[in-house]
Amino acid sequence: MENELVDLVMEDTRERMARALEHVKAEFAAVRTGRASSSLIDNLMIDYYGVETALKSLANFSVPEPRLLVVSPFDKGAIAAIEKAIGNADLGLTPSNDGQVIRLAFPALTEERRKAFVKIVKTKAEEGKVALRGVRRHARQELENLEKEEGLSSDEIERLEKVLDKMTQDEVAAVDALLAHKEQELLEV
Repeated sequence: MENELVDLVMEDTRERMARALEHVKAEFAAVRTGRASSSLIDNLMIDYYGVETALKSLANFSVPEPRLLVVSPFDKGAIAAIEKAIGNADLGLTPSNDGQVIRLAFPALTEERRKAFVKIVKTKAEEGKVALRGVRRHARQELENLEKEEGLSSDEIERLEKVLDKMTQDEVAAVDALLAHKEQELLEV
């Protein structure tokens, strides 16, 4: 019985750490680089006939040029609402439409703006690391509870804590790798 509980705690910890890493990836994707990317706006909420709907549910995206994103709404009647939401999102993008599609031209980033984005990304990476450490702390508490309730040996707890530390180090290293890649992407002219 106790091995099943330990396995459950460890599996739950793996899943939570994976979700934390995915969240960091999503946060990084939302930070604008000099290139056009739909990840910047695909989760933007649009007032679609009175219902808040994610833009990715209302349109297709294409990138015909490195600095141009084309949004093709499924319903042409939603173009005005999509344009309004993009304009209100304060992304530094000005939408233009021809009645069929919305074009978003991504201006080149200034050096100052790039450095500001790097700071934002570093902050998001640190938040991700803090979340990972929180997952580890929660798992340790669960294991300590199992030690008290199920009589796990202190040697087993110590072994499991080393496994938790290794999992945490691996995930933190993954966040650092993502951060390094995003920094390089942001500072690339």
